[in-house]
This record gives sequence, structure tokens and C-alpha cells, in this order.
Amino acid sequence: MNNTNLNIRTDREVKLAAEKIFEELGLNMTTAINMFLKQTIRENGIPFELKLNTPNAATVSAIEEGRKIAEDKSIKGYSDIDSLRAALDV
Repeated sequence: MNNTNLNIRTDREVKLAAEKIFEELGLNMTTAINMFLKQTIRENGIPFELKLNTPNAATVSAIEEGRKIAEDKSIKGYSDIDSLRAALDV
């Protein structure tokens, strides 16, 4: 095997927290990074889902509806689950 060095920069707290987890798993940083790199090759991409934390249209609509309901004093509210269940007849 033809080894090469890889130098990366990361926040000290991130490194220490990751090392603690790797140690509990019986791994060291080098082994864990190599596992990540090999899985990246196998998957032909990042081996976990990358996404922005942006709500979809249905969620945005539900949030807006909830805010309108919360501000509308004419809509009856419930302060406990028993009152809500009684109103729903459940």
C-alpha cells in the first residue's frame, strides 16, 4: 500500500469530541477518516444525506396557519389535553 499524508484543519472541540466517540468504537482518527474516504468511493459521493434545513411549501403553509390561529382571539384554545379531548369527543 502506498501511503500519503492528509492534513486537515478543524475546530479543537470537534476533534476532541470525535476522538472520544472513535475511541469508544475502538477506532482512531486515521482509521475513521479512512473509513469515511473508502465509503465515499463506494457510494461515489458523500456517504450521508446533505440538505438545507428549509421547510417545504406544506410546512411553511402549516406554520403560517398556526401563527394566524394563535393570533386570532376568536378561535377557542385549550390549555390542557383533557379539555381538547372533551371538545373532540375522544
